[in-house]
Amino acid sequence: MFRRNRPPMGTLLYFLGALMLGLYFTFAAVQGDYGLFKRIEIQAEGVALEQELAILQAEVGRMENLTSRLSDNYLDLDLLDQQARDVLGLIRADEVVIR
Repeated sequence: MFRRNRPPMGTLLYFLGALMLGLYFTFAAVQGDYGLFKRIEIQAEGVALEQELAILQAEVGRMENLTSRLSDNYLDLDLLDQQARDVLGLIRADEVVIR
């Protein structure tokens, strides 16, 4: 009787299943919903939002400064003159407008 030495089919399927499971988890760890690429994308978005927040805070500070300069407690006449010219289109009697 001749006996062939071939691995049993169950062992081959076990290692193939373990390999496929390992590949699946590796793929999920890299590109899944909670993977490395998603984490890097979220961190980049966070940095961009922090920069946008800094820009908006500077803009709010500028607007608060302009508002306080036009308040009843402190009136900046130059700013008032500038706003009247820009918003209302007012000019003085001794000025000439060239368009």
